[in-house]
Amino acid sequence: MLHTTSTAPAIAADQLVKRYGDFTAVDGITFQVAGGEAFGLLGPNGAGKSTTMRMIAAVASRTSGTMEVAGLDPQQEGPRVRARLGVIPQQDNLDEELTVRENIIMYGRFFGLPRKHLASKADELLEFAQLTHKAESRVEDLSGGMKRRLTIARALVNDPDILLLDEPTTGLDPQARHVLWDRLFRLKETGTTLVLTTHHMEEAEQLCERLIVVDHGRIMAEGSPKGLIREHSTREVLELRFGMDRNPQIAAELEPVLVAADIGHRHIEVLPDRLLVYAADAESALERIHSTGHRPVTSLVRRSSLEDVFLRLTGRTLID
Repeated sequence: MLHTTSTAPAIAADQLVKRYGDFTAVDGITFQVAGGEAFGLLGPNGAGKSTTMRMIAAVASRTSGTMEVAGLDPQQEGPRVRARLGVIPQQDNLDEELTVRENIIMYGRFFGLPRKHLASKADELLEFAQLTHKAESRVEDLSGGMKRRLTIARALVNDPDILLLDEPTTGLDPQARHVLWDRLFRLKETGTTLVLTTHHMEEAEQLCERLIVVDHGRIMAEGSPKGLIREHSTREVLELRFGMDRNPQIAAELEPVLVAADIGHRHIEVLPDRLLVYAADAESALERIHSTGHRPVTSLVRRSSLEDVFLRLTGRTLID
């Protein structure tokens, strides 16, 4: 299954709006996804990511704006759009009473695919998902990671041009998450267009070539993960814990000290449980803090991440 990239966008949305009564879930967002691209929507729960995915998948109508998926308007040509898509919902919706193989074959029948074709296609997809040894097992006997891989394999039965993944690794342990990422990397190599929502910063950095940061239904920033970190954060971050009651006072005391130091200091973020010091050289920032006599209970130097970008843009973390 090799998909070639196209100059026309796989998905194009312009001033897309979705309202539910007085509540605006998606508030005038504009973006494009190139064919063969891995594109992400990053934001906390309730940001409008899943609603946007439902409009792309032609299962929710838009209030206003325009959208094209594979050159088609999903609101006007829903069945044709859905035939070009593979959809991975947040919650697995597998048939627990069928076997692993039967889940793939029965799903393929919804697309009108012949059983003879589906027999060989199921073998191919089970191998891709590393589930060949579970082919005759019932779904209820699978682990969470196996169920997630089966859901992806099933969504590929119609050779979709675009794969939509809504929070694909939620609830998985780290090992299962990395196995799933490996499967998605393989799909990227075939040229399949991947569109995923996530509130996991590492997932977005690992999988997405480009992404939009979404909050309250609006796009806060757009770009590559590295580009967004470079634009909105610093190279390193120093995490300090002094005790929750002391954080605001100590931040005020440290700010002029760090500003005067030649360490590329940008700002201090005060969170309920810790301080985040943004600087090009976080080790030097820690040394300067120690020189003032301040002794944090814990300290950690780490590289800046998309979590820091989101915090800088919105004033809150992705898990808020």
